[in-house]
Amino acid sequence: MDEEITLLEVQHLHKDYGNGAVLEDISLNLKKGEVLVLIGPSGCGKSTFLRCINGLEPIQSGEILLDGVSITDGTARWSEVRQKIGMVFQSYELFPHMTVMDNILLGPMKVQKRNRKEAEADACQLLERVGLLDKKDAYPRQLSGGQKQRVAIVRALIMKPEIMLFDEVTAALDPEMVREVLDVMMELAGSGSTMMIVTHEMQFARAAADRVIFLDGGEIVETGTPDAFFDSPKTDRAQRFLNTFTFEKK
Repeated sequence: MDEEITLLEVQHLHKDYGNGAVLEDISLNLKKGEVLVLIGPSGCGKSTFLRCINGLEPIQSGEILLDGVSITDGTARWSEVRQKIGMVFQSYELFPHMTVMDNILLGPMKVQKRNRKEAEADACQLLERVGLLDKKDAYPRQLSGGQKQRVAIVRALIMKPEIMLFDEVTAALDPEMVREVLDVMMELAGSGSTMMIVTHEMQFARAAADRVIFLDGGEIVETGTPDAFFDSPKTDRAQRFLNTFTFEKK
């Protein structure tokens, strides 16, 4: 991780649907090469926070800066921003009538106007990286849930984003398929990718994160290194949350 380069800055973000704050005064930075994991109870605002960063939800106040430039001042071109901030969701959203390769190539060819041959070479490298090169001509209906999610990760990676956002990408998977997706994310973390991850997989969070952010009630309750957070949480609320999980501590 490069301590000197901050890619993303969130300053005093406030999100409200009109019946109370969903996110209240959220401020954090994400450095190049850092893996930041957001955890907390369901409904605490984790997924909403990622959607705000990617421009899928408007914010009521505060500011988000990418590479030092505001993307929330009303002037951002979100089609360009989303090429720098890739996002993978719970649902795969693959086009069922298109092959794996054509699903992956849609973004680079239509949005980035890249040459098909060059983009296809990149896609093959990425598919091989996630163990799916042999599925490049398959259709989504021929894939397992874990394979579909790995294709969705490749679809985001081929745009060559600066930051990857992962929103509970294993939540819809059968338990036996979770590991294959988490293994891909661990490999990305180990290779220096800059990532912000929402997950309920606590062992994965501990293994992958450089920093853990614990949210509750739309606020950051605690932040720290994985070892510090999981072994010695500072707040009673974090301790109660961790007590609902059973996992081995180092």
